[in-house]
Amino acid sequence: MKLAAAAVALILAAGPLLAHDTWLLPDRFRTPAGKVVAFRLTSGMAFPKPETSVKADRLTEAKLRLSAETVALEAGSETESLALTARAPRSGIAVAWVATRERALQLTPGEVAHYLEEIGAEEAVSKKWKKSGRKIWRETYAKRAKTFVRIGEGTDESWKEPVGLDLELVPESDPTALSAGDRLSLRLLLNGKPRPGLSVAAATAAPSKPVMARTDAEGRVAFVLSQAGPWLIRATLIRPSRTWVGGWDSIFTTLTVEARSP
Repeated sequence: MKLAAAAVALILAAGPLLAHDTWLLPDRFRTPAGKVVAFRLTSGMAFPKPETSVKADRLTEAKLRLSAETVALEAGSETESLALTARAPRSGIAVAWVATRERALQLTPGEVAHYLEEIGAEEAVSKKWKKSGRKIWRETYAKRAKTFVRIGEGTDESWKEPVGLDLELVPESDPTALSAGDRLSLRLLLNGKPRPGLSVAAATAAPSKPVMARTDAEGRVAFVLSQAGPWLIRATLIRPSRTWVGGWDSIFTTLTVEARSP
């Protein structure tokens, strides 16, 4: 199957690209009620250091939800990160999220093994790749990113509810009440249903190395947040392409939280 011209234009030299995580971080994980809540959306190789801004025109969704009310995130400057802001409607625990349009890329055979190892790809993907003759790897990918902010002194339990991303990490305890040494348990959902057997990684600031684990039969995974500071939780789902014969589709999803000093 031939690629459409538009898809060809999006194919990138993907070695550096695939090493980049994309994440959404609030300027403050706790903010007073009535204030504008600010976030930064960025891609980089050394979380939480920003490196490359995600362009606003790539976003298909950018929202903030608090209790039953959802508002749009407004895009601002694009330097090393994309500025996003919203005014929270009340006190409580707000969840913010973004989704990007699909883009296309390709990898050389020599890059694929490192890529699959880095994201903890399922064995079935690796086996199919090896059986394919190890030709050029073609992939269409999209990215999802999510975070939480405590607004004022109020609290609610709306953070427990998924926001509806196709691949989504959902915490099972208050994500704004974490301290260093706490255990963070999450569910990984694919189209709203538990996704078992997928690799999930947790990373904090360098030089710490990511910790990786696979979701259980109920889509659950847990990590101990061993030190204070921001943490990035990430997962990547790769499936045979709907468009390219022998190609792949992927969804990258991330969640950021903060572990406070005890």
